[in-house]
Amino acid sequence: MHIWWTDIPDPDVIRVDDTYYMTSTTMHFTPGCPIMRSKDLVNWEIVSYVYDILETSDEMALKNGRHDYGRGSWASCLRYANHTFYVAFTAYNANKTYIFQTKDIESNKWDRYTLEGIYHDMSLLFDEDGKVYMVFGSGTIRVIELTSDAKAVKPKGMDKVVIPKADVGGKGGLPAEGSHIYKWNGMYYIFLIAWPPAPFYSGRRIQICYRSDRIDGEYDGKVLLDHDMGFHNKGVAQGGIFNTGTGEWYSLMFQDHGSVGRIPVLVPFIWEEGWPVFETCGKLPNINHVNPERLTSLNIVKSDDFNQLSLSLQWQWNHNPDDRYWSLSERPGWLKLTNGTLCRNISDAPNTLTQRTFGPVCSGRALLDISNMKNGDFAGLCAFQDQYGYVGVKMEVDGVKVIMAMAKPEPFEPDNMEYKTGKPEVIAESIPLNQKVIYLRIDFDFRDMADTADFYYSLDGSRWSGIGRQLNMSYRLTHFVGYRFALFSYATKETGGSAWFDYFKV
Repeated sequence: MHIWWTDIPDPDVIRVDDTYYMTSTTMHFTPGCPIMRSKDLVNWEIVSYVYDILETSDEMALKNGRHDYGRGSWASCLRYANHTFYVAFTAYNANKTYIFQTKDIESNKWDRYTLEGIYHDMSLLFDEDGKVYMVFGSGTIRVIELTSDAKAVKPKGMDKVVIPKADVGGKGGLPAEGSHIYKWNGMYYIFLIAWPPAPFYSGRRIQICYRSDRIDGEYDGKVLLDHDMGFHNKGVAQGGIFNTGTGEWYSLMFQDHGSVGRIPVLVPFIWEEGWPVFETCGKLPNINHVNPERLTSLNIVKSDDFNQLSLSLQWQWNHNPDDRYWSLSERPGWLKLTNGTLCRNISDAPNTLTQRTFGPVCSGRALLDISNMKNGDFAGLCAFQDQYGYVGVKMEVDGVKVIMAMAKPEPFEPDNMEYKTGKPEVIAESIPLNQKVIYLRIDFDFRDMADTADFYYSLDGSRWSGIGRQLNMSYRLTHFVGYRFALFSYATKETGGSAWFDYFKV
């Protein structure tokens, strides 16, 4: 079995000939819905994205005080049928469900079709008789029929609740959701995640499965997996199934891992009496006995010297970028971020460039040139989530300062999970700076949910000084993603200033 200690939530995997493809939730980051490729189920690389810009609304563009944090694309489904690849997902702010189609999954050229409304955590099934179904829901699981080309809901097609109360795992708690539907040996299988509360059950996420010999039911269900791998009662769940060319079966699910995010876990299983059986009676090895795969060898997480004319695939913007205000060509070998709008802080700053952090520990470094920054500008390197922290430069009339700043600590998330941009932040330390370039570094520690980040700066790239204070990170549902490295620049007093980044290294 294998784990990848980085934020790749809600994974869905297919195999086409000798190649595996995976997609994942990326929320408010763009481009969105990464397509990852592997030949061995261990080493993965991003080869394309399903979309560059999903919608141009104020929410998705981070404009006029509106945002898409914690929303965007959710729980994408990946399928291959009729020589066509399909990716489907919902976007709550848009109140739409999207179905993208392409003949070449690595081309970044997709045809887009939309269904009005939210088909929560949907999954597609292409049946042998040519019919196409979509299963979706939370607690109540429903199946509808699509047109044979999977572009729309079929008029007068099947529309039925097939599992009225999906709760075989226990009483109450998070309703079962995260549907993955398959047909195998004449039986229909719907895999779901549930979170029954203690003391009726384990009090952690579990993987459950329902099956029927008819698409429209009746379905009987059972718990397939209830295990945390010895990690803080964090259950491994929510994923589909697939087989190898030699007949082995696997499920790729995820496990909550604190502030680094929801990490993928590859679990083998066998079939017994028509049911999937994970390992030995649903038990997994302790996580301390599983070595995480290296993430920096390909391009899930990767250093960048910005020598290309287009961004490398490991990068995603926070919300839609404004292409007028960034460049890789104006100064070859440098990323330029120009401040085109006034902002309160990084939470509403456009053109913030991000990539995943990873565990158990990681470190990111950047070289910043501040020559073109203006009064009131901020730029630097951030540990980015709701409760963020950063090291960077603040331009003031009375001088330039290197600072460590952080979101004003909030001990609890809001009850309604609503995130507000521009919340107060705290400057933990401010030091005069008398040169035009500065080296910035953040060290992350995710071991055993330590969830801390420490901040450093250097004047020469060799001798490092700590600055500010340690950031205690927490995974907040207001953003619903793991912490990311982020390169940023924004203006608070006048537009037109810019920051230059020579490289980012992990």
